[in-house]
Formats: sequence, structure tokens, C-alpha cells
Amino acid sequence: MMNTATRVALADENELKPGEMKKVDVDGKKLILANAAGDYYLVDEMCSHEDFSLYLGCIKDKTIKCSLHGSYFDLKTGEALEEPACEAIGTYAVSVSEGRVWFERPDD
Repeated sequence: MMNTATRVALADENELKPGEMKKVDVDGKKLILANAAGDYYLVDEMCSHEDFSLYLGCIKDKTIKCSLHGSYFDLKTGEALEEPACEAIGTYAVSVSEGRVWFERPDD
């Protein structure tokens, strides 16, 4: 049996400038779409250290900062780069085509 995916449009390709982000909801899962230096990343909205929205932080290079305790996370891998956070956040693949940013949601 072949796995299939459903494409979900998250934003127009030029909607976010580098350093900007927006909250998105995919099937009830709260995520952040971020533009870091012209590349798009999709990550969990909530910090892995405490239940605090990373949307309140900022994008620096290819990282996102939690404004509560100052932890940084790698936008590509989700890895926690600074304490006190020690657990990674979820990351999700996106693509840019047809003037949109897409998430390929696996179908169960």
C-alpha cells in the first residue's frame, strides 16, 4: 500500500519577510511558520521547556528564541541549543511552489 499525503497551503510565498513568522493550525496542531533568511520552516509553537509560545520570541539566523527563558532552537532540526530547554521541538517539512508555502500532511 502506498502512503499518500495531502498538501496544505500555509501562506503565500512572499507573505512573510525574512525574520517574520506566523501561527498556523493544521488539524488542531498549533505550529509556527517562520521565514529565516529566505527559507521557510515549520515548527511546534510551544517551547519544550515550558508551555510558552515561541511566537512571542524572535528569529535569529536559522534559530527561534523563546522569550520566557532565552532558549534557542534550531529551526531545521528542532534541537535545543541553549539551556534551560534540553528537549527538541517538532519540525515539519515544507515546500514552496506555485507561489505558496505548503505542508505535506501524511494521510493515515
